[in-house]
Amino acid sequence: MTALIPRRVRGLASLAEALLTPHGMDRYLELVDPMLVRREIRGLVTAVRKQTPDSVTLTVRPSRAWPGFTAGQYVRLQVEIDGVRRTRCYSPCGSQYDGELEFTVKEQGLVSGHLNRSIGVGSVVNLSTPDGGFTLPATRPDRVLLISGGSGVTPVLAMARTLVDEGHPGEIVFLHYSNGPADALYRTELAELAARHPGLRVVQAYTHSKGGDLTGFFSAEHVEPRFRDAETFVCGPKPLMDAVRAELGERVHTEEFTPPALTFDTADAEGRVRFRRSGRECANSGKPLLEQAEEAGLAPEHGCRMGICFSCTQLKTAGRVRNARTGEVSGEEDEEIQLCISVPVGDVEIDA
Repeated sequence: MTALIPRRVRGLASLAEALLTPHGMDRYLELVDPMLVRREIRGLVTAVRKQTPDSVTLTVRPSRAWPGFTAGQYVRLQVEIDGVRRTRCYSPCGSQYDGELEFTVKEQGLVSGHLNRSIGVGSVVNLSTPDGGFTLPATRPDRVLLISGGSGVTPVLAMARTLVDEGHPGEIVFLHYSNGPADALYRTELAELAARHPGLRVVQAYTHSKGGDLTGFFSAEHVEPRFRDAETFVCGPKPLMDAVRAELGERVHTEEFTPPALTFDTADAEGRVRFRRSGRECANSGKPLLEQAEEAGLAPEHGCRMGICFSCTQLKTAGRVRNARTGEVSGEEDEEIQLCISVPVGDVEIDA
């Protein structure tokens, strides 16, 4: 008899969902508690702390729809700013076995600035399912070299914490670059992690200060000869990733996106593009709106320029646009679009 109860509960939930259309049950559950929704993933901020003056570390308890993640992946985190939903990608930096998520965000850009200044304990954010292929292989290598720079520490820290939780029997070297000790994210936590796991060695490299284990930018001398053929995972500024790849070769794995092949019809473009808040206006060139905005003298926030990170999301108040990745044309008013992959189809107005 008890085995039938879950089926009955599911049946009642489905019946309630049908009766509550067109909005569905989630819209009503949200009024009671945003964390009760079933079809969207939400996160409740349970702790906020400052590691450095220009960063914030958030501990987030995901709702029951969260499927879990693999160390190294990223999540699209969405918040509402001035009545508009804004999205940005961040990598959880805790172990993939933790029940809560941890994000460390440098204060740069609209969403990151909002998270640093306006999010507190009790805030609720929207989360996507995890994505990305920057992950450890299922069969863990005997030797692992983790290299990070600045806020790029987050995905490789998740890898280190995951390997420690697994009791990884091999060797792990974690080489982190920062300007100096005041900017070194997770300096204390990494030292504690190394104390817990005898196979982990942490190396702090300071590029603009003395007192670290190493000084200066990445070079061949920063890697022990026996680790030159280790599986290497690196995340950080592009010059760091390029230098590591050039020095260590094919065993280097980086968190980078492959741009999709996009085509734009500039010959038959027509209409005008108006950027409402700035008052700028230009003839539609047929290029993505991000490029047209920059050519008009604007500097919208952006990241990947290929429709992945959602940093360039803006509100389209009028007109139609074509998604350069999917070919889909959308004409809804007051619609959020990604400037880097949205091409105007005739007259368009953007709230920028």
